[in-house]
Amino acid sequence: MFDDARKDDAAMNIIAHIRNDFQEKFGIPRQSGVVETALSEIVFEPAYRCAEALRGLEGFSHIWLIWMFSASTDKGWSPTVRPPRLGGNTRVGVFASRSPFRPNPLGLSAVKLEEIVLQSPEGPLLRVSGADLLHGTPIFDIKPYLPYADSIPQAKGGFAGARPEPRLEVHAAPEVLQGLPEGKWETLREVLALDPRPSYQDDPNRVYGFAFAGRNVRFRVNGSALEVLSLETLSVDAGKEKMG
Repeated sequence: MFDDARKDDAAMNIIAHIRNDFQEKFGIPRQSGVVETALSEIVFEPAYRCAEALRGLEGFSHIWLIWMFSASTDKGWSPTVRPPRLGGNTRVGVFASRSPFRPNPLGLSAVKLEEIVLQSPEGPLLRVSGADLLHGTPIFDIKPYLPYADSIPQAKGGFAGARPEPRLEVHAAPEVLQGLPEGKWETLREVLALDPRPSYQDDPNRVYGFAFAGRNVRFRVNGSALEVLSLETLSVDAGKEKMG
């Protein structure tokens, strides 16, 4: 038998939240690092706004984020799941996947550390790129990425061994892009080129949409061509912040 005496010590503190342009689950890159231009900020909770806690971090190019699948905590867990990489129809064990429907809703992402900001109105914060987290996601811990220990070139990747590559040609009329904040188009284009749709959906007449950078992105896909139809400004939501 195992000693369960330390069960009460399993509670974790939220040390930070992430701030970025991904305002809903649909459209978020399915793994960290696949959209390298996607920028985020890690904003610490008041108790952890301590520059001393970041001392030495400037020597690392990448960091690990340990975080909570906060949008799925009320949905429970399943012993088997249907990964998007297998078309959404084949089931595998939850421990052979990165599904959010886990016994403990923990995520793990490696991101590039772009900048350490020691002084801001919100205290010290981190600017990172390549994150696959929903805006507002709680973060439990941050650890440095160690290339000699964390990179295993000969490792097998199972059914998800190949890095996802852009599969769609993205088109948008100039007048449509006028509705997007400056500097956001390249990231949005990369997200769309990777095809955010469920693998089992391929209706050329269906219009899809998701929230990104304060805009409702509406698009349609026909074969390998994706057309951005509109970028409508979202109504102001006091519960969501947008990166500047």
